[in-house]
Amino acid sequence: MAKMEVKTSLLDDMIGVGDMVLLEPLNEDSFINNLKKRFDHNEVYTYIGSVVISINPYRPLPIYTPEKVEEYRNRNFYELSPHIFALSDEAYRSLRDQDKDQCILITGESGAGKTEASKLVMSYVAAVCGKGAEVNQVKEQLLQSNPVLEAFGNAKTVRNDNSSRFGKYMDIEFDFKGDPLGGVISNYLLEKSRVVKQPRGERNFHIFYQILSGASEDFLCKCDTCAFFRYSSLMDHSTRVLFSGKCSIFQIIVNAMQIVGFMDHETQSVFEVVAAVLKLGNIEFKPESRVNGLDESKIKDKNELKEICELTGIDQSVLERAFSFRTVEAKQEKVSTTLNVAQSNIFIALCFLKAQTKVRKKVMGVLDIYGVFINLTLPGIEWTHIEYFNNAIICDLIENNQTGILAMLDEECLRPGTVTDDTFLEKLNQVCATHQHFESRMSKCSRFLNDTTLPHSCFRIQHYAGKVMYQVEGFVDKNNDLLYRDLSQAMWKASHSLIKALFPEGNPAKINLKRPPTAGSQFKASVATLMKNLQTKNPNYIRCIKPNDKKAAHIFNDALVCHQIRYLGLLENVRVRRAGYAFRQAYEPCLERYKMLCKQTWPHWRGPARTGVEVLFNELEIPEEEFSFGRSKIFIRNPRTLFKLEDLRKQRLEDLATLIEKIYRGWKCRTRFLLMKKSQIVIAAWFRRYAQQKKYQKIKSSAIIVQSYIRGWKARELLRELKHQKRCNEAATIIAAYWHGTQVRKCNLFFPKLFYIPFSNTSQARRELRRLKEEARNKHAIAVIWAYWLGYKVRREYRKFFRANAGRKIYEFTLQRLMQKYFLEMKNKMPSLSPIDKNWPARPYLFLDSTHKELKRIFHLWRCKKYRDQFTDQQKLIYEEKLEASELFKDKKALYPASVGQPFQGAYLEISKNPKYKKLKDAVDEKIIIAEVVNKINRANGKATSRIFLLTKNNVLLADQKSGNIKSEVPLGDVTKVSMSSQNDGFFAVHLKEGSGAASKGDFLFSSDHLIEMATKLYRTTLSQTKQKLNIEISDEFLVQFRQDKVCVKFIQGSQKNGNVPTCKRKNNRLLEVAVP
Repeated sequence: MAKMEVKTSLLDDMIGVGDMVLLEPLNEDSFINNLKKRFDHNEVYTYIGSVVISINPYRPLPIYTPEKVEEYRNRNFYELSPHIFALSDEAYRSLRDQDKDQCILITGESGAGKTEASKLVMSYVAAVCGKGAEVNQVKEQLLQSNPVLEAFGNAKTVRNDNSSRFGKYMDIEFDFKGDPLGGVISNYLLEKSRVVKQPRGERNFHIFYQILSGASEDFLCKCDTCAFFRYSSLMDHSTRVLFSGKCSIFQIIVNAMQIVGFMDHETQSVFEVVAAVLKLGNIEFKPESRVNGLDESKIKDKNELKEICELTGIDQSVLERAFSFRTVEAKQEKVSTTLNVAQSNIFIALCFLKAQTKVRKKVMGVLDIYGVFINLTLPGIEWTHIEYFNNAIICDLIENNQTGILAMLDEECLRPGTVTDDTFLEKLNQVCATHQHFESRMSKCSRFLNDTTLPHSCFRIQHYAGKVMYQVEGFVDKNNDLLYRDLSQAMWKASHSLIKALFPEGNPAKINLKRPPTAGSQFKASVATLMKNLQTKNPNYIRCIKPNDKKAAHIFNDALVCHQIRYLGLLENVRVRRAGYAFRQAYEPCLERYKMLCKQTWPHWRGPARTGVEVLFNELEIPEEEFSFGRSKIFIRNPRTLFKLEDLRKQRLEDLATLIEKIYRGWKCRTRFLLMKKSQIVIAAWFRRYAQQKKYQKIKSSAIIVQSYIRGWKARELLRELKHQKRCNEAATIIAAYWHGTQVRKCNLFFPKLFYIPFSNTSQARRELRRLKEEARNKHAIAVIWAYWLGYKVRREYRKFFRANAGRKIYEFTLQRLMQKYFLEMKNKMPSLSPIDKNWPARPYLFLDSTHKELKRIFHLWRCKKYRDQFTDQQKLIYEEKLEASELFKDKKALYPASVGQPFQGAYLEISKNPKYKKLKDAVDEKIIIAEVVNKINRANGKATSRIFLLTKNNVLLADQKSGNIKSEVPLGDVTKVSMSSQNDGFFAVHLKEGSGAASKGDFLFSSDHLIEMATKLYRTTLSQTKQKLNIEISDEFLVQFRQDKVCVKFIQGSQKNGNVPTCKRKNNRLLEVAVP
């Protein structure tokens, strides 16, 4: 298991108290309330040290799963919450690893769950031991023995549907590896009378009903039994029983017997014997009188006898005579006497079951019976004798060989003459009359003569848990428990092999004339044998408790549980455990659990575990008388010490959790920061790439636009130049044409016949000239208009794609340049890192006003954080107190500005270093928050007396300055208010809760030079301790309670003879004036 694995300890998240040894306070009510609280939360197991208390839940709980078995496997007893698996594991590991024989004693009354507890122990041991085909077969045999035992030994009673009617002790044998080899089962005090008669509302043993309801038709026909026949031994008085149960139960019993080792013919023989006993119950006897006056009995219906004889193979005449006569042999004489009806019926009860035992090996015993206690001591510790009630005096009253009740009963049974129950009671009244625990109305002791609660035919024994009354009717007959020799011989003559084997004493060759032992002597012998067997083993105890008589879930009857607690002696068990040491634990788990409380043992201790525990307890300053060191365990005497350790551990775990959380959060934030930083670098790289690409695209686009504009301008300039040249050429042509025309006309005037003019006249020539000019002008106009249209079209296209976004882009570019210039200038003009420096560069542009203010705020917060990070924890605490003082007194108390520059020291007297205050230091065991000499104002005259004012985590203490004796101690919970004036004085009043012990003399009025610090620390300490804010009242006039009177404290202004020192004076019974300069 890993060292830091989370464990579910007995002390972790426990409901109530898991171990009654740790219960505080210890009394009967708290004991029952703790059991009830755990029972209501489905916690049915509780410890008393190593003893397990088990409360029957009367319903299945999910706490016995294979996962639970693995959870408790190889774990320390106190490591997990209380469980029967923990005790089973402890016993099994002690047997396997330490070669110590173990026994588990399961006690409690009927219906408390003893049988189920024994089955759980066996199932756990079977689950955790070794594997293998042979081992698994043995484990299966051990588990399947329970259904067989319950079928033949359990019955339904008014208290329990599956009540064990015998004491069962099972020895489970193991080899050296811890693997089971087999088991030996012994039974004690089987209730044989139940075969013949059952109390009202109860039933016979389960096997009878299981055979009738589940056996095959062939078997029932062979045994001549019927599932709906009326059997006298199965009747609940006059009620007829219908055997219509589930057939599967009988098949389970058959399968279990096969697994245990019964062969098919052996199983058949056992069921035939059960059927024979069942049919014996139908035989009825009728009384008759002989001639000599003696009573005798006869069988009413011999058909029933005939069927029994056919089933068992006994001669009918032999069995009939055995029922009606008995033979008494004395020396050489034989006397045959008749039996009455009651004596004949005894035979049926004695023919039911006999047990055999085997030689045992090294074993683990499981005892399902009540009343066995074994004392146990552990080495390595000096144990103190504890006074408690010793039940030996009651055992001696019952079992004493000369004067015990059982000895008197045996003597009365053996006495010649008339022997009755009344004569037995008379003998007891003579022998036991003087015994302090024996009570009878017929005894010589006169104090019971008039006790009407005690009938004449009864006697009463006062046990340690209460009084029990016994009715003597039937004591003598039941004690005889005789199986007459005639009956044994008749059974031995049967041809049925099993019946013959059950009665070896019927063999005529082995006749024993010795009187068989009585029931009382058998009881004493079996108990003595059992105790001798148990005392050789290490005991483990399980105390079973029944929560109610209704056999219902979720019901807890306090009175019934209280009665069981008393007679089981559980409170005495707790007191004995606590009178020694309330808690014990091995060194390794103790160190593992509490090592975080000491710096030397946390987180790892390199030395021996015991040394580590010693260092741990010395560091915690636990008194030596509260614990002791054993060989392998630490023993803690008082539960309060353990609870203190648990409280310290819980607080330390919270601190460690906070530390882990802080480290984890820091790691998480650093990891997130590094991831964000890495991501930011990647994003910035990609963004810069993208920005540069966009910038390049913008520059390229701008260059294209500029080129377009330049090319357009050049094209337009060229177009204008070409147009100008064209117009000039045209103008020159026109001028030349006009000039030539003029010259021609001049020649025509002087030489008209030299030239041929094709026109008929001059007017026609002029018209043609005008037409040509007009045509030229139109062509020129069309060319100009087309050129202008092409230019307009190009300009419109350029304006559509470029000129529409040029303004916004120029604005963004300009804004970006201005922001870049602004930030570069800010970098060189940053103020100092002092938080009080209020300088800040001027705003260069109006549109940056909000940005400028936000940058100023962010920079101030950042440099404040940088300044705070330089503080130590002590400085942070001082500044927190200063901040608290500012919130409480700023602009309210005139003395506050003077206190701002004064550091809060707290311990002005240095009590721990000054030997003068050694006595005061020893008296105060808490951390001192403030130690200051104050002036306590006398309630009577207003004069001041010097006192030492101490403030701790929980109290306010006043001590004498000279002697150091504590005069007053006030819990912080009793302080309700602190009053002071608004002026420049050091007076303050501490108001106490009315009715508290500290308020008997009234409130306190003090004067101090460190008023602001004292009031602030008192406010913070009270808030931390009581989770409530202390009321701070600032007023120049307030009321103070002095004993039974309320006095008004009034602050006035005035010049003082003592300079700047305020003075206090009592004016009258109702007024106290404080003059402030």
